[in-house]
Amino acid sequence: MPDFDPKLTRKAVRRGLLRTTANVLAVLLALALVATIGSSLVQQRGDREQRMMDVLGTAFKLYNPAYNVSVGDCCETTPLSMSFQVTASALRPVGGFWPDGGDTYTISQDFFGRVGRLPLGSSAGTRLSISLFDVGGTQAPKDQVRKVLARLPDGLNALAVVEFATPLKEAELKEFLSRNKACADKVVYERRTSSLPITWGDTTWDRGELPEGKQGCGVGLDNFRAWVRLLREHDDANLRSFDLSLARLRKAATEGLAYAYVDQLSSVEELRELIEDPRVRTVRLADVTFDLDRP
Repeated sequence: MPDFDPKLTRKAVRRGLLRTTANVLAVLLALALVATIGSSLVQQRGDREQRMMDVLGTAFKLYNPAYNVSVGDCCETTPLSMSFQVTASALRPVGGFWPDGGDTYTISQDFFGRVGRLPLGSSAGTRLSISLFDVGGTQAPKDQVRKVLARLPDGLNALAVVEFATPLKEAELKEFLSRNKACADKVVYERRTSSLPITWGDTTWDRGELPEGKQGCGVGLDNFRAWVRLLREHDDANLRSFDLSLARLRKAATEGLAYAYVDQLSSVEELRELIEDPRVRTVRLADVTFDLDRP
């Protein structure tokens, strides 16, 4: 056997440590790549990516009916989650202001498909949300609203919730809007006093077919029903995070009864006429503004 050489031994030990470290780092890098790429592929398999946008993006709009919500592109993935961004700005009366871009929020679901903590929701600090909470309640009786409308200038544009004395079927809602030359920005398909009701607009589901006047201005019941048909039993847990449930959505879509609608276009003068319609229980004012471009 050769004589023991401390110098050669130290070099051999260093080479061994370097090889071991390099091998460990290579394995860890490979595992990280597999975890990242593999997790991304698993999370986006099939139509899972699009379905997340359809279900969670649309549910977020229902969760915030007092906001204009724009859903961004999908998706950003990590080994444990997948997410997309939404932009939300509070609804205002049409005219008299330039809408801003709104604030951006992130909606995410974990590896197992459960939605994470949600922004906004509930009343989200808007008077329109509170007006929707009050549908079916005793706030804003007709006589009181008449007095409020009487002391406001005729030309102010208004944002209001028009509530019906008796819920209207689809054909009745079309006829009501046509006769009163009104347009429903969103339709309330549920009476749920003191809680947020199911409220649906033409663009609530981004991939839904636009009615293009076939159902009347702002009446998107077919679109609502098509979205509800996409939902499955396992979606119920996520829907409850948005203060929704599969049973409520299916009931509202099947019945198709309009309890109220959000009016973003009428002036104060037009609301004074509208409130006299015997089918109107009351009008809940959420906002008014001058149209600075109208002479």
